[in-house]
Amino acid sequence: MAAVRPSRTDRWWRDAVIYQVYPRSFADGNGDGTGDLAGVRSRLAYLSELGVDAVWFTPWYLSPLVDGGYDVADYRAIDPAFGTLDEAEKLIADAAELGIKVIVDIVPNHVSDQHAWFRAALAAGPGSPERKLFHFRPGRGENGELPPNDWPSQFSGSTWTRVPDGEWYLHLFTPEQPDLNWSHPEVRREHEEILRFWFERGVAGVRIDSAALLTKHPELPDFREGVDPHPYVDQDDIHDVYRAWRAVADEYGGVFVGEVWLPDAERFARYLRPDELHTAFNFNFLTCPWEAGRLRSAIDDTLAEHAPVRAPATWVLCNHDVTRTATRYGREDTGFDFAKKAFGTPTDLELGTRRARAAALLTLALPGSVYLYQGEELGLPEADVPLESIQDPMHFRSGGTDPGRDGCRVPLPWAAGEPSFGFSDAGAGSEPWLPQPAAWGRYAVDLQGADPGSMLGLYRAALRLRRSTEGFGDGPMTWLPADDDVLAFERTEGLVCVANLSDRSTALPPHSELLLSSGPLDDDGGLPSDTAVWLLR
Repeated sequence: MAAVRPSRTDRWWRDAVIYQVYPRSFADGNGDGTGDLAGVRSRLAYLSELGVDAVWFTPWYLSPLVDGGYDVADYRAIDPAFGTLDEAEKLIADAAELGIKVIVDIVPNHVSDQHAWFRAALAAGPGSPERKLFHFRPGRGENGELPPNDWPSQFSGSTWTRVPDGEWYLHLFTPEQPDLNWSHPEVRREHEEILRFWFERGVAGVRIDSAALLTKHPELPDFREGVDPHPYVDQDDIHDVYRAWRAVADEYGGVFVGEVWLPDAERFARYLRPDELHTAFNFNFLTCPWEAGRLRSAIDDTLAEHAPVRAPATWVLCNHDVTRTATRYGREDTGFDFAKKAFGTPTDLELGTRRARAAALLTLALPGSVYLYQGEELGLPEADVPLESIQDPMHFRSGGTDPGRDGCRVPLPWAAGEPSFGFSDAGAGSEPWLPQPAAWGRYAVDLQGADPGSMLGLYRAALRLRRSTEGFGDGPMTWLPADDDVLAFERTEGLVCVANLSDRSTALPPHSELLLSSGPLDDDGGLPSDTAVWLLR
């Protein structure tokens, strides 16, 4: 049985390592080809041995799964594909026994078109109280045949769909995800009750999807590029929502992390004021290319954004929406941009993996908390999902030009020699919901767990040191002099991180101990290209 790790303080979130679980693809406990809560419970010992402090689950609620569960039909029910509410409560309790906290995902901007509210709104007709919970509007044009405005969709295509009685409803994502009207008090009351529902079941925190999109300009005006204020991003009254939510979270000692995509540092920081969200994802760092100057600027900007409100930074290399790190870092363009995703982009996987190993040590040494997406600790590459197997709506709404996000969502390999590489119960014959590449077995947990030099071995060693060594986590950092394209900084207690992003070796600074290296050093002790180390002065 996995050992229970020491408990953290009530400010655990300031320097936690939080593992992201995409339930459909983590582990399949009943053998039907879809990951589920039984599968996660069976692998909790793996997460404990890895050394994470918390697990964030992408949506596990009742859903038609049009958008991977981000189309929620009922927040108080677990989707049968994943299990039951009783299983979720047992999972939360089992994780707590191992010292692992649970974070759930809330999607407040919209619901599923199968949600009881929306079904009632369609049945009730124009002008009804039920429709006021959403954004129903008459169309423009002589016969209302044109959408009410010209807002662009987050997923390509139109943001409006017309219903048989002639009205249109707003959906910033797919037509199956109607936007809620956050000016309506019932919408606000319901979501506060949803928060209480899950906090009372023992979750430690809530991740907020599309956190800057909830409230809209009351007139729903046409979109004008570059004109402030934006009609549906970062409206000032959104902060009233999060202040109310913070009051709920404080009743239970819960925490929030927001998905906040904003280029304006000052407006981003407003979400992290002491009476709003605890943390927010750092997309500047996530999308940054593997270039020393750009990464240093991203780090400096992130710390500067958070400093005025004394919030901890968060660091993440990949998630369920983003091209896997080992693949992205092996490409000519090592940054990430949704608009640039394309089929057939060449990658040097050996180079990308070497850089991903270095990036792991760089990221884990930075001040604040770290989010680790499932499979990154295995060095999984982006999978080439066959066209006929793609399920992501981003692909279909782009007219087939966008490869979508399924490539980073392919089920994990647990055992090299078993069917579905151990993802599903060994006695079942169901194929995984997304096909696994033939070479997936080389990344399997059982093989890597026996090899200290593997990516899994590196992450386990790094997380063990991060927990046991003074200087990691929340706190100050100081840049050190270094060669061009080399990042070197010092934390407290003499802890030093050096990452060589140049095309040549560099000398290490004076030190008393080499704690960990992402790859072998040169014979003369130099740090090779695309390699990182942790040192003690």
